[in-house]
Amino acid sequence: MAENKVKIGFIGVGNIHKQYMQGVGMYPILEVAMLADLNVELAKQKAAEYNVPKAGSVEEMLADPEIELVINLTIPNVHSAVSIAAINAGKHVYSEKPLGVTRAEGKAVIDAANAKGVLVGCAPDTFLGGGLQTCRYLIDSGAIGTPVAATAFMAGHGPESWHPNPFFYYAKGGGPVLDMGPYYLTALVHLLGPARRMAASTRMTFPERIATSQMHNGTKIPVEVTTHSTSVIDFQSGAIATMIMSFDIWAHHLPRIEIYGSEGTLSVPDPNTFGGPVSIKKAGESDWHEFALTHESKMLRGVGPADMAYAIRTGRPHRASGQMAYHVLDMMCAFDDSSEQGKHITLSTTCDQPAALPMGLALGQLD
Repeated sequence: MAENKVKIGFIGVGNIHKQYMQGVGMYPILEVAMLADLNVELAKQKAAEYNVPKAGSVEEMLADPEIELVINLTIPNVHSAVSIAAINAGKHVYSEKPLGVTRAEGKAVIDAANAKGVLVGCAPDTFLGGGLQTCRYLIDSGAIGTPVAATAFMAGHGPESWHPNPFFYYAKGGGPVLDMGPYYLTALVHLLGPARRMAASTRMTFPERIATSQMHNGTKIPVEVTTHSTSVIDFQSGAIATMIMSFDIWAHHLPRIEIYGSEGTLSVPDPNTFGGPVSIKKAGESDWHEFALTHESKMLRGVGPADMAYAIRTGRPHRASGQMAYHVLDMMCAFDDSSEQGKHITLSTTCDQPAALPMGLALGQLD
């Protein structure tokens, strides 16, 4: 495959870029050919740091015929616009999460890609790590029987206490659901399949936050989004999930994700990581048992684009797909819709449950 590499370009070289550069370097099918950013000088600095041969403006990247796959690491509010610009230039696109901040934005990306005949992928790709792949293996092999229900909890008191620039978390397009929901909802779709409807109650608890980072310490942050949500999600498989996503909780003893089956319970690791631990307790047993990971867990962000590169070369489906990201976006938008309308929201989208990774793959291998 080395002679048939997919040349990739990054748009956006902010904080998350370092993880992607380290991650894509694990996969021989990928070759980083160019970096681009609104700050062209910063792109050139990063290109020199990582020995990337070219750096420049977004327009220069989109005009470069060598670049097949663009990885979009811009801020959420422009994900859709940047992805569509790359698609219209004939590039495949892998976007950071979310695909867009409204259903209309997500649909526009999918429609543009279909019209151009290119692929769309989207973070998160953490479900391809050993932790969540092991959970998928256990469910598929019947270790807990038929999945009946699930719980998923992401509860904290917001990023203003640790993030150097937390303002966008509380602006339109922010909030705990759009920020962290992709990890939890993608994990649930990976494990249980697509959803069919959901109901939620949401609220904004604190209309103002105070930044504590060195640069912005003491700065007031106006809150424009709901910051606590509780939801019930009905999956097409029949399983029912209860979810809390919150920036309003100071402390808790909640699990990350648990799957409740007809014959046992599965404790799922943090979906924002690639590893474990994975624990299981079957009916009649008195203790939990940690289950050894069945798949590699040492990958970093970048496994999703690598899997997509194999799809480009072979024609097989890619796992961190635009269709799944659009379905997850539909679910996230339904949180506030349901709360405001006081009713279940029947989802307008669906997707295929992504294929599990084969067992026995070495790090850097996906086919």
